[in-house]
Amino acid sequence: MVREEPATVVGALPMYHSNPAAVERLWAGLAAHLTKGGVGGVPLLPAWPVDFHAHWLEPQLLLSQACGFPLVIELGRKVRVVGTFHYNVPGCSGALQRSQIVARADDPARTLADFRGRRLAFNATVSNSGYNSLRALVAPLAQHGRFFGSSLQTGTHLDSIKAVRDGRADIASIDCVSVAGFARYTPEVMQGVRVLMQSDTYPGLPLITAGDTDDAMLVTLRHALAQSVGDPDLAEALDALFINGFEPLDFADYQPCQAMYDTAMALGCPTL
Repeated sequence: MVREEPATVVGALPMYHSNPAAVERLWAGLAAHLTKGGVGGVPLLPAWPVDFHAHWLEPQLLLSQACGFPLVIELGRKVRVVGTFHYNVPGCSGALQRSQIVARADDPARTLADFRGRRLAFNATVSNSGYNSLRALVAPLAQHGRFFGSSLQTGTHLDSIKAVRDGRADIASIDCVSVAGFARYTPEVMQGVRVLMQSDTYPGLPLITAGDTDDAMLVTLRHALAQSVGDPDLAEALDALFINGFEPLDFADYQPCQAMYDTAMALGCPTL
């Protein structure tokens, strides 16, 4: 009997949860391409971390998916950016995407300014799509550093949408890929919710590797990702996840996330 060698590196694609089975199929195909490229100890299944920050800083991190805002304000040069996927959903264009600002369908408000003094639902203060991009939008409208009357931290985009739908909040900012996933796989979540507007563009979720990853391994990772998104055997999984491309990016490409933060700070709007 052949004994399977234990994985010696950490890998995950943990940021979109609408179809975890498709994520695992994509990872299996990617793992095969990485192994063929000479990478040893690649896990056959991706991790599903609970503590994202600890996961991103794993010394043995081979590949994972992070968020652009914690990348620029917390992770910095502790990780290396590999690139990002392209997604075929409204609000995405190549490596760029937008947040969708959602409200209840029956809410009479029609502009962002109409939500002054209302209640926001957001997933986390370190989220680019759920917090940082929206803060940049409302900062020019803020008075004495405030725009919303109150806010509710939900922990996830899904729970933010539910809070708006159920009347516990009035507005939320959700990345366009998550909105598309909810609409396809859990359409009941989006019932009674509409898109009010979109944020400015920012780079899609960064695929990252450990900070001490050398240039040769970075090239291998990028090659395996490019092969995976073009692999006909993975076409079904890729379609299920809305992925239609991969683009190599570097840390500097995520400065739009930093610029959104800097804009809000300069306008005296540090929090939502």
